[in-house]
Amino acid sequence: MSGENQTVISEFILLGLPIDPEQQTLFYALFLAMYVTTVLGNLIIIVLIQLDSHLHTPMYLFLSNLSFSDLCFSSVTLPKFLQNMQRQVPSIPYAGCLAQIYFFLFFGDLENFLLVAMAYDRYVAICFPLHYTTIMSPDLFFTLVALSWVLTTFHAMLHTLLMARLHFCAYNVIPHFFCDMSALLKLACSDTQANELVIFITGGLILIIPFLLIIMSYVRIVAFILKVPSARGICKAFSTCGSHLSVVSLFYGTVIGLYLCPSANNSIIKNTVMAVMYTVVTPMLNPFIYSLRNRDMKAALRRFFYKRKSLSFL
Repeated sequence: MSGENQTVISEFILLGLPIDPEQQTLFYALFLAMYVTTVLGNLIIIVLIQLDSHLHTPMYLFLSNLSFSDLCFSSVTLPKFLQNMQRQVPSIPYAGCLAQIYFFLFFGDLENFLLVAMAYDRYVAICFPLHYTTIMSPDLFFTLVALSWVLTTFHAMLHTLLMARLHFCAYNVIPHFFCDMSALLKLACSDTQANELVIFITGGLILIIPFLLIIMSYVRIVAFILKVPSARGICKAFSTCGSHLSVVSLFYGTVIGLYLCPSANNSIIKNTVMAVMYTVVTPMLNPFIYSLRNRDMKAALRRFFYKRKSLSFL
């Protein structure tokens, strides 16, 4: 190995998004507004669910965890990206890169598992409404949430440790706005077969199996609705599942478009654009989807402002 290849990498250069220099300020303001909207929107949902006793049900407690996951998932990449947009050299330390990989995987996987738990919750609520409180007990809720956190912890740690064992050459430029695992593997000097094998195996388990479980839940929901066809039942099922289906479509749609539909042309641009969709756009839209299409959330928001007005009057 040459002396150049033995250079110890202490930081990586993030190329960011393909933005013209004259449009840099405009895009900085846009992404900053999107991040602030994401933080405020998800914080409002978390606070409302914690303060309003009417929302202390498994459905909304799952939503509270999902909002926390969205808030953190966006915070893993966007603040550093915004900081680099204002710097001459958009860099990230080696340790910071590994930390970004860990938390990116952690909160991305956590959202994935929470969507599965929420799909099961909707299945029980629609198909077994009389036994809902018995089946979806506090113990089962805690088990599902705890299992989601434990599985994501081990999966994120596995990939981070495998990445930490790699050696990197003198070339340290990442054509992305965050430390993407696939981009880092291309920069590694050492053998990456173990990393690629683990990504292939765990990627299928972490993404495909949860997605199939969600599909299975909704197939059973549709089959149940068809057995008892009524306009009221269909409307109730749609109001119960509409928000969750929208979030599932956003989350898995971008992931499938990025990883299962590769394109030969403009692959770097496509990867970065799709990454913006699931790291920035989706966490920002989720609060609006759940608040605008959910009567309970809107009612809780009205009660919150009514209490604030009452306190101000007193």
